[in-house]
Amino acid sequence: MYAEAVQLVDTANSSEKPTEGSLINRILNKFAAIFTPVIPAIAGSGMVQGILAITVLIAQQYGVDIKTAQTYIILNAASKAVFFFMPIFLAYTAARVFKTSEFIAMIIGATLCYPDLVSLMTSPDPVAFFGIPITQANYTSSVIPIIIAVWMQSYVQHFVEKIIPDVVKIILVPTFTILIMVPATLIVFGPVGIYIGNAANWAYYGLLDISPILLGAFIGGMWCVLVIFGAHRAIVPIGINDVARTGQQNLLAFAGAANFSQAGAALGVFLKTKNKQLKTVAASGSITALFGITEPAIYGATLRLKKPMICAVICGAIAGGLMGWGGSYGTAFANQGVLTIPVYAVGVKPFVCYLLGIAIAFFGSAILTYIVGFDDIPEITEKEEIRGVVVNS
Repeated sequence: MYAEAVQLVDTANSSEKPTEGSLINRILNKFAAIFTPVIPAIAGSGMVQGILAITVLIAQQYGVDIKTAQTYIILNAASKAVFFFMPIFLAYTAARVFKTSEFIAMIIGATLCYPDLVSLMTSPDPVAFFGIPITQANYTSSVIPIIIAVWMQSYVQHFVEKIIPDVVKIILVPTFTILIMVPATLIVFGPVGIYIGNAANWAYYGLLDISPILLGAFIGGMWCVLVIFGAHRAIVPIGINDVARTGQQNLLAFAGAANFSQAGAALGVFLKTKNKQLKTVAASGSITALFGITEPAIYGATLRLKKPMICAVICGAIAGGLMGWGGSYGTAFANQGVLTIPVYAVGVKPFVCYLLGIAIAFFGSAILTYIVGFDDIPEITEKEEIRGVVVNS
């Protein structure tokens, strides 16, 4: 009855207002709707990670390794839990967006994170489901597979509900949906993210052969776009392998341009918006991005508002291109942020180009976002919020 009744009332302030516009615009709106509810958890976890990173560096100055301390292990687990179990969180929010069962979706997400399955999917032995080969991958912290899976679940569950008698729906609908969707996710939807990652891997090597400037511009501009789709994981091993073979890597130098551009774009949102809640989200996102955690800035501000994301991509590409021209690189595989700048202090020209690059990325994105602007989110008054609660009730 609720689904029918809600069509009869004014839902102009509802977060489920139908989206309009181009296909790309609708896709971005869906992503924003999926990630926005998770922003507070991501922002809080990112801040805890930043605090722990600072504490580790301070302790190292005194010759103390706190990473083995039980207190550190507990807090580190708290800071990384939301990222590790991201498929479960996104399963819930995606289910609300696609209007399907949240708990069945969470079962699919939890399956991807289940320890025994993770061990099976990362083992050297081939994996098959009733003889059908399964592409092996670690889906913890992944994004795209679960979103696609929940999207398809909405159709599968609707179909199953139509053919199952009402008297046994409460039991058989979840049963058949799980039995269909879990194997389908591992066999079909999961590998989609892997193929996206392989495409990014191919692009990395191709641009490296053509020009380091183009490579730097590509990574600096597109790194955080790849993060959105989880495709950046496919090229992370490139940096690890480079450090193992040569003792240096340029991947995370270029990615640093993207991180600082997201921090700057979020700062631009903070300075421009009149929405107090958005100001808070943008400020925390900017701070965490400066420490290398960009998800709060991306999902809370830049991607959500679209234009700041474009500004960040442009400035990140310029900064990355400058780093590529200057031959910037790091001597360790370290996360990109203010705390790891010394890793890239190698050679005068490479280091100067790195510093200029992150400055262009940060300040350029902030200024460009402020000048270009964006469609600000109206601030909901207390009266409108109460009205929304009454309507939704």
